[in-house]
Amino acid sequence: MIDAAAALKLLPPAVDVEARADGARILRSPVALGPYPRTLSERFFHWAAEAPERVFLAERSGSSDAGWRSLTYGEAAAAILELGQGLCERGLDAGRPLAILSDNSVDAGLLLLAAAHVGVPAMPISPAYSLLSQDLGKIRAIGRALRPALVYADDGERYGRALAALAELGGAPLVGGEGIAALRRPVAEEVARRHAATGPDTVAKILFTSGSTGAPKGVINTQRMLCANQQAISQLWPFLEATPPVLVDWLPWNHTFGGNHNFNMVVFHGGTLYIDPGKPAPGLIDRTIACLREVSPTLYFNVPRGFDALMPALEADAALRERFFARLQVIFYAAAALPQSLWARLEAVSQAAIGRKVFMASAWGATETAPLVTSVHFPIDHAGVIGLPAPGAELKLVPVASKLEVRVRAPWVTPGYHGEPELSAAAFDEEGFYRTGDAVAFADPEAPARGLTFAGRIAEDFKLTSGTWVNVGSLRVEVIAATSPAIQDAVITGEGREAIGALLFPSLAGARAVAGRPQASLAELCEDSALREHVRAGLARHNQQSPQSSRRIARALLLAEPPVIDAGEITDKGYINQRAVRERRAAEAAAVDRGGDPAVIEIER
Repeated sequence: MIDAAAALKLLPPAVDVEARADGARILRSPVALGPYPRTLSERFFHWAAEAPERVFLAERSGSSDAGWRSLTYGEAAAAILELGQGLCERGLDAGRPLAILSDNSVDAGLLLLAAAHVGVPAMPISPAYSLLSQDLGKIRAIGRALRPALVYADDGERYGRALAALAELGGAPLVGGEGIAALRRPVAEEVARRHAATGPDTVAKILFTSGSTGAPKGVINTQRMLCANQQAISQLWPFLEATPPVLVDWLPWNHTFGGNHNFNMVVFHGGTLYIDPGKPAPGLIDRTIACLREVSPTLYFNVPRGFDALMPALEADAALRERFFARLQVIFYAAAALPQSLWARLEAVSQAAIGRKVFMASAWGATETAPLVTSVHFPIDHAGVIGLPAPGAELKLVPVASKLEVRVRAPWVTPGYHGEPELSAAAFDEEGFYRTGDAVAFADPEAPARGLTFAGRIAEDFKLTSGTWVNVGSLRVEVIAATSPAIQDAVITGEGREAIGALLFPSLAGARAVAGRPQASLAELCEDSALREHVRAGLARHNQQSPQSSRRIARALLLAEPPVIDAGEITDKGYINQRAVRERRAAEAAAVDRGGDPAVIEIER
């Protein structure tokens, strides 16, 4: 890892720690946050002037074997100004936002930047709310709360039901490329006047939480948040100034990881984003692989579920490996903890392709923090480390039960939730720190500069009947590692019980490999004796290494149905909601806790 990091210019690791009498600790970077632009537009138009011929966005122009439709910075700049004029003429302003119903696309990216340029809040909404929901409950709740004046859908037929629901609330439809073309208007003075009126406190976009426990909350994202966060990233990873990033990325722009961290990183540093039309799912991962056969990224961002889906192809295909690693500087994972077994496989394919390990990094943040708060900007040799506070961020670690809850104060923390003053006030403590609900720990308590590790969600943990706390976040990762490569995700059960159980979501590729059945369905695999024995043996080894009642797995159950986005079981970016799965699959959870069912795998204790 040292060789990989040595090839990059990184901010040296350091942290100031203030211990308080109540047991809390305050962590800060000793490096001050540098100046940042008033708006993200300043950075975009800087690059439009500096490198107008450089490709900014590119997407597949048709089928998977077609070429790329690309847009240069110069072309995008002209489109942004003309679209900004069109938004002004349609009467959109700070109180009349733009809703976007679309997968990532060139047109959606232009609309996001055009709206922000003229002070119109953009609302990129998860496609799942429109396409998977039966009652459109979440899309209607968003529409009632924010009343969009204009609703863009890249496909009018695909999003027809959602467009009709929002039209009932006053949102005028704007559909596909023809709608975008009609919205472009000759630029008048109003665009410059509206942009001059925008500043650090202008709302650039509203991102919605997953809504797994109710209606989605609209997180206000100001220009200050977006720009300050990217300035912090630039100081953590100075190599971005020398080499504009090239991304091949699928992560959805309606989430903060894809929409703020990645998209804005490209804008801030004059990079290029190739929009990956794939996803880490059967059938769709092939589209990702097709893109990576053509474009060599300099940075590759994904969630653990995405790396798990990509690994079989990287391991089996030398030509793909070589293209993938040809100019790769960083492999970056976030949104969920990466199993150590998957980390080792990524390092192995890196070694096979280029004879060394690529720098592997992670970070931690939230929708409310735009998103990055901590970052890995130093060599690490194992998964789980989320780095140190970025310049400008303060972390308060507060003892809660057996954990340390992390709270955040920074220029890029949201001022609150749209139209929810009481909820906004409750999100902050008496010192103005945002209460994240996440837990962290020191990688090395004797050496804080070695970074923090993610310790799960405070609300995910539970007690056994013995009164022993179960740390769900870390145990989930251990279970996935123990059953590698067969299991993609795990939900831990046993609250109020004597022992711990696990509901297991198989990895289709990994489970087929273990079972030796390349065409088997998930339902067939869940009954396969070889796969069941692999899971049993892996968890038995885990129990031998971790015999404590708070770590030992008594029983497990393989689930043939993948986690359902519409039911709040998983987010678009792949983070599993433990409680939502246990509640929706109460019968399965009860079966694994009770035992005695032939479908349940009994683990040796």
